[in-house]
Amino acid sequence: MPTSALSSLSDSVQRVVDALAALDHAEQPVMLDDAARTAQQAADALGVQLGQIAKSIVFRHAESNRAVLVVCAGDRRVDEKAVAAQVGKLARADADFVRAATGFAIGGVSPVGHIQPPLALIDDSLWRFDRIWAAAGHPHAVFALQPDDLPRWLGTAPGNVTRAP
Repeated sequence: MPTSALSSLSDSVQRVVDALAALDHAEQPVMLDDAARTAQQAADALGVQLGQIAKSIVFRHAESNRAVLVVCAGDRRVDEKAVAAQVGKLARADADFVRAATGFAIGGVSPVGHIQPPLALIDDSLWRFDRIWAAAGHPHAVFALQPDDLPRWLGTAPGNVTRAP
């Protein structure tokens, strides 16, 4: 489980804290003892099901060079063809692109607090759960939310953009 509230915050975690405050979200980020760079690591640290981890996958939109953020359940794999059908041709996003486009390092990409607004998609598989967890700008930082928060925050309706395991 999470071990502590955040004390001294990195710039990226502070952006998430500020974004959550602006969204009137009551759940503050917490720090985990160990890094949770993967959905499985986060689920293990929190003692929750893998699907309760809202992982943020970033692609590069080939035409505009914008980040494409796909938020999906940790037990699902993103279907790149389904994503491309909705937003257009995708390209790989390396670590440098992810940091430059979102302000977050891979393993800590939050659904909120991006330095540049991404093209966002939300997978409907998250609605299997009442409470989910997302990265909060750092591999040790996470916050709790409800799936219904994501469409309001990201301005997009959920859809099917993943494959079941």
